[in-house]
Amino acid sequence: MPVHKTSATATSELTALQQQIVDSIDEAEWESLTTELVAAGQPDAENPLDPDMPAGREEGIAKVVAAKLQALGLDVSLHSKLPGRPNVIGRWQGGEGPKLILNDHLDTYPAGDHSLWTACDGKPFNATRQGNKLIARGTSDTRGNLACTLLAVKALRDAGVQLRGELLCIYTVDEEKNGTNGSVYVTKELGITADYEITAEPTGWTKSENDWGMSLAVAHSGHCLVEFEVIGSPSHIWRPDSGINANSQMMKILAALETIGFTHESPNRYGATKPSACVVRIHGGEPREMQFTPYRCKAVAAIVGMVPGMTADTVMADIEGLLEQSRAQDSDLTVTANFYPQSLFVSATEELDDDAQPVAAIRAAYRTLLGSEPDLYRKNAFCDTIRFSEAGIPSVTFGPGEDGWPPINEYINVNKAVAAAKIYALTILDLLGHES
Repeated sequence: MPVHKTSATATSELTALQQQIVDSIDEAEWESLTTELVAAGQPDAENPLDPDMPAGREEGIAKVVAAKLQALGLDVSLHSKLPGRPNVIGRWQGGEGPKLILNDHLDTYPAGDHSLWTACDGKPFNATRQGNKLIARGTSDTRGNLACTLLAVKALRDAGVQLRGELLCIYTVDEEKNGTNGSVYVTKELGITADYEITAEPTGWTKSENDWGMSLAVAHSGHCLVEFEVIGSPSHIWRPDSGINANSQMMKILAALETIGFTHESPNRYGATKPSACVVRIHGGEPREMQFTPYRCKAVAAIVGMVPGMTADTVMADIEGLLEQSRAQDSDLTVTANFYPQSLFVSATEELDDDAQPVAAIRAAYRTLLGSEPDLYRKNAFCDTIRFSEAGIPSVTFGPGEDGWPPINEYINVNKAVAAAKIYALTILDLLGHES
């Protein structure tokens, strides 16, 4: 990927204060900070989405981030719904102007088999530089983005900026499990609110090898987990014709799910959005003895890409319609579907207008620094942005992390990260106003 350089035209638009802030954000400092954050508190902070798997403990990374904020002179507090899982809140109190939340999360998804992390010599939390990529678990999602937010605040503090509003740096736990003990707790139980919110999560992508840049998510798709259960009747493997094999029946359901259509499938101003089903787990059935055909089989599918208007009722109605079609084709098929136990239904968010805040401020900073506009889109993934939006706060997602989320050898683009840190700093100035 070619390295993007700020154009002379874009640079000339900076005020003296903006130029001072931009020039103070350094690539080497970002790489050092990211390397430190990637390793902090790991592997304890690994937090799988599966609601029936043990949750992470983010205390190690939380203490590191809290210390960084305290060193910058912010008023820092830790807030935990569960032991070992503190949310970090740093307050930079200016005047009586607007309030902005700058958010990122402290947990990561699991690294999995360490031996597969070939780029890091089998050490997934050992950040490794290869060309313009920094590789490790958590670089892209999302500690590399978190480092950008800290450097942005540092640049403003070092420049002697005095805000007319208030900046809240909120770093949450439990994002990988939909935010129950993090962003939901912060907004609903602590009652924290603001005029605007920006989540520093991956929106870095390119339309082609020659199109360098980051996108800006002005809306997010929803998702949920649905469990399917097929009941058959067992037989001896020598006489499969005398029973109903639940595993074979489940295969028919999974094949049908690949082409399921949802009632609210519809285009939006960023292109067609097509909700879909992704099978994430299959339980091979009972009994476990290989002498007999299985009479029970379960599978779990993630319904992703959900758009506004899709509810728990509409999703289950669409799925039940698919199951009815399958039953009509096979009278021996006995299948049921329910939401997966302890999982959450996450609704899609409405799109913010192009000129609404904080969209306009990020676009302006991006344009000033990079000489072009960020692409606006609907992000098909959960972010804490959704929870802040549910709390009535105009919220967006913007960050240099790559949208591919590689299961192994996760990486972040170094040049994008440095540019993003500068964009955060200028955006804060724009939204909160400043004196120096």
